[in-house]
This record gives sequence, C-alpha cells and structure tokens, in this order.
Amino acid sequence: MPRPSSGTNLSLAALQSIMESRRSELSRLRKQRTDLQRKLDGLDRQIDRIEGAGGRGGVRARNAKSLNDTLEDVLRSGGKPMKVGDIVEAVQAEGYRSSSANFRGIVNQTLIKDKRFIAPERGMYQIKK
Repeated sequence: MPRPSSGTNLSLAALQSIMESRRSELSRLRKQRTDLQRKLDGLDRQIDRIEGAGGRGGVRARNAKSLNDTLEDVLRSGGKPMKVGDIVEAVQAEGYRSSSANFRGIVNQTLIKDKRFIAPERGMYQIKK
C-alpha cells in the first residue's frame, strides 16, 4: 500500500488551497452540529413535557420529614458521635431521598449550621445535650 504524500512536494498555493478547503469543511460541520444540537434540545423539551417536571434531574425529592429532623433522629438513635459518612448512610437508610449530586456536602453544612448538633471532634457530630 503506497504511503500518503507528506506534502513536501506541494506548492505554497496548493497548501493554502488545501487549508482553505478544510476550513470551509470544518465550518460546514460546525453549522451542521449546531443545527443537530438545536433539534436535540427540542426533543429534550418534548420529553420533559411528557415526563413532567423535568424528568432528567431537577425534580425535587419530597420527604416526610426535613433533613434537620431526620439528622436529629439518626443522631439520637446512634447515641454516640458519628462520622459524616456514617450519618449520610443512616439518613438514606431512614428513607430520606435527595436528588443532590453532593448530598454529603449538604448534610455536612446542615450539621454545621443547625445549633441542635455539635462537633466533639473534627468530622464527628452528635446531638447537643
């Protein structure tokens, strides 16, 4: 199989012509991609309308109790200081649902802000006595 030309024997005008044709092809492909993306966005909107309230995320989980109350129940039943990771697992085991990508961070912030909880040592939380 013959090797493709390295382009060393092409004139400057020929190289510029090749570059210009590739630029125009790239421009055409980008326009085509933009048009297809617009169509996909339209399809996503139709899917969202049919599924209702977002469908692909954005649907807020509804829980019987607030996160603060669930955290209080978990820490009361634990009886001793717990690590944040263990608290997150226990909260989810209680049936608390969240659509947050960083639920651990949300739990950690809640433990810091809510005055019902104290940190006897770094990364460990318990119910205030």
